[in-house]
Amino acid sequence: MRHRSVVDLMTPTVVSVQPGTSFMEIAHLLDEYGITAVPVIDDEGRPVGVVSAADLLRSQTSAGGGGTARDLMTSPAVVAERGWNAVRAARTMDRRKVKRLPVVDDDGRLIGVISRSDLVQLFLRRDRAIEEEILEDVVVRTLGLPPSALTVEVTDGRVTLSGSVQRRSLVPVTVRLCEGVDGVVDVVNRLGFDRDDATDEPAP
Repeated sequence: MRHRSVVDLMTPTVVSVQPGTSFMEIAHLLDEYGITAVPVIDDEGRPVGVVSAADLLRSQTSAGGGGTARDLMTSPAVVAERGWNAVRAARTMDRRKVKRLPVVDDDGRLIGVISRSDLVQLFLRRDRAIEEEILEDVVVRTLGLPPSALTVEVTDGRVTLSGSVQRRSLVPVTVRLCEGVDGVVDVVNRLGFDRDDATDEPAP
């Protein structure tokens, strides 16, 4: 079981500019592609900053206005590495107060962009897909139980677990594993257990 990576969710075709790109060129690109920001890359394709529509607006209210990407960009660029999972990307966006992250490869070169809207897709996963992942990864692969051992019902990302696990200590573990599945917004625990391993007695 794993969280989706940024590579799974990112937009791989990226509109980017160089430090010398002019204000008007950037404005035209934002309009043409219907985007709100572009990464600024150096000659080797590594992000050095980001220019957003807000940066363009701010430059127009300041003395002189205009300028190039070098003058306008927010730098250094806050980036996500290709090996990051979606949770780390989301936390970085929240902590750094940004709406998107350029994604870089192992050499630091730009390979895509991941945005908040991309991450929202995790919570739009079909209930059936969530149910299948819980049964296959949590119940069968991790707990070593047959898929029929537990009943997993998913409605709008809300998971209801029922049935019995072998030991009482497995109940909170099972709940936490399900909470970690992408797209799960809540887990209702109705699990029982066959044996209380705290007292080594059968369940009443």
